[in-house]
Amino acid sequence: MTDKFASHWTKSDDAMVEHALRHGATRRDLIKMLMAGGLTAAAGGLVIGRATSALAATPVSGGTLKAAGWSSSTADTLDPAKASLSTDYVRCCAFYNRLTFLDETGVPQMELAESIDSKDGKVWTVKLRKGVTFHSGKTLSSADVIYSLKRHLDPATGSKVNAIAKQMTGFKAVDDLTVEITLAESNGDLPTILSLHHFMIIADGTTTFAKANGTGAFVCENFEPGVRSIGVKNKNYFKSGVVHLDSFEFFAIPDDAARINALLAGDIQLAASINPRNIRLVEGQPGVVLSKTTAGNYTNLNMRLDMTPGDKADFVAGMKYLINREAIQKSALRGLAEIANDQPVSPANRYHNASLKPKAFDPEKAKFHFQKAGLIGQEIPIVCSDAASSSVDMATIVQSAGQAIGMKFDLKRVPSDGYWSNYWLKAPVHFGNINPRPTPDILFSLLYASSAPWNESQYKSEKFDRMLIEARGSLDEAKRKQIYGEMQVMVAEEAGTAIPVYISNVDAISSKLQGLKANPLGGMMGYAFAEYVWLA
Repeated sequence: MTDKFASHWTKSDDAMVEHALRHGATRRDLIKMLMAGGLTAAAGGLVIGRATSALAATPVSGGTLKAAGWSSSTADTLDPAKASLSTDYVRCCAFYNRLTFLDETGVPQMELAESIDSKDGKVWTVKLRKGVTFHSGKTLSSADVIYSLKRHLDPATGSKVNAIAKQMTGFKAVDDLTVEITLAESNGDLPTILSLHHFMIIADGTTTFAKANGTGAFVCENFEPGVRSIGVKNKNYFKSGVVHLDSFEFFAIPDDAARINALLAGDIQLAASINPRNIRLVEGQPGVVLSKTTAGNYTNLNMRLDMTPGDKADFVAGMKYLINREAIQKSALRGLAEIANDQPVSPANRYHNASLKPKAFDPEKAKFHFQKAGLIGQEIPIVCSDAASSSVDMATIVQSAGQAIGMKFDLKRVPSDGYWSNYWLKAPVHFGNINPRPTPDILFSLLYASSAPWNESQYKSEKFDRMLIEARGSLDEAKRKQIYGEMQVMVAEEAGTAIPVYISNVDAISSKLQGLKANPLGGMMGYAFAEYVWLA
């Protein structure tokens, strides 16, 4: 025991140990120190454990974080409107801000907006924070917000959220810090919609995105599409004391094993979205922990209702009974999933209908429906691909269950390259993979409304469409929950989409990386991790 440790014996045991840890004491040093003070080795171990946890939970300033995602391309962009990959979202969250953001419970919180209010859900008043500046030094104003939002309506922009933004029909600058947004119809979800990654605020008149000029926690120092991006701490950030890192570097390592090996070698501190098959490579490894988020991502089996065999209602019903959800959860996904009930609103969402029970695995009921449809003995192609996470494993489980009752499924495993353009939405029976969305309205509008751009099974219901508009326009939370609950039942019973599980996203991280929390917008803290984490 050295003098520098002994001189602090007048403090509580926990504080003393924490102080010693900060000054480089080893576990052996600490045990000796505590036993000299009258504690047993077992009690000393508990004190050390508490102090270590407390020290890890205390944010530390400084350091450079290196993190690797799983996807990138030469089409990577700093234009929030065009963002489409995880690497885009990470950059956008670091270099820009939104008017609102979602906390870990899915509730919208204010960011660039000081408040967002409406009396009727149709006309919304946005009051902006004072004194927020872009990296260029320009002060944030109403003009920036209006320019950013109106870009999504221009077809030339190529916005990924054009369909969602179209509901915004009017913009008015009441003053420099107040914007009035008018919607085509009432929508109580606007504060949540504005938290989507694409609705980042850029400076008025921005037309080029070789570098990012945002208000975000980091200033863009380097951006190479398909290669990497580097951000350095924004010293003029309007959120005081939030950012701990001096800088961060983000790039993609597409191969799962290579991404894990980079983490184990200490080359990176975060390896994003590890495939369940490869979890065994990191489990039990010293200095590595797993960060799990079940935010609503899912891989689903799509049966087009306007094509054979999905045009036979009994085929769709049979498939939903033939899917062994527990086997998919335990075998295909190694337990890293929650059982789903054939609709897209997950338990992470406050509107989830927990009373809607998933279909039980019942091969005999499935066989009854297949016989009724006249399909027993016929060969049914199912298109699957590694592009849709775990779809090959899921398809194999379905095929095996089918063999036991005389159903023949021909698995067409196709390459990832071109899957989304050549097979998704097109093949009669195929798999999709849907990322989390923060509201039922967005999920239903994108995937299940009669005019939905990604209507995977070509489900069409006038009643469903009317209910969607009714729920969207209501500011009564109880009423909205009731309507969305009924709509989830309709999707589960009527649509040609089978959603067996909600998949957990697992990020493998260094134990030195602290502050990472779950977020309903996805893994890596909804892609906004750089602003909040620190290196212990």
